[in-house]
Amino acid sequence: MSKYNEIINIPHFEPKHPRMRLEVRAAEFAPFSALTGYSDEIKETARITTKEIIIDDNLKEILDRKLNYIKENIDKNYDVLFTYFVKDNLKSGGTYIDKLGIVKKIDLYEKVVILYDKTKIPINNIIDIYINDINID
Repeated sequence: MSKYNEIINIPHFEPKHPRMRLEVRAAEFAPFSALTGYSDEIKETARITTKEIIIDDNLKEILDRKLNYIKENIDKNYDVLFTYFVKDNLKSGGTYIDKLGIVKKIDLYEKVVILYDKTKIPINNIIDIYINDINID
């Protein structure tokens, strides 16, 4: 005979008040973060940015010739690959982006290239332009 035989068949105790919903009960045991936002700060600090390249007059001249070529041939709808700098809003530096698209307009007043997908690329941030199979240097 086991020492638990007298209690093994006793019915389970049921409280008189309603049971707590599982979602509420689970919230009581959720992990607690004493340093709210600390992990986000760590991720932000670890995020790497790139320093902006200052282009020389020779490269500016080449880019100007390419932009003029695009403007003169805008009706040909060339696929153009732009490499340009985007400044980071949270820390110094930024990142370089490659964007492929068809140029809709070159706005010299606003100093932006506008693509058909409505992307606006600041002309002063462009460091390279590649037009398929066309060599302009």
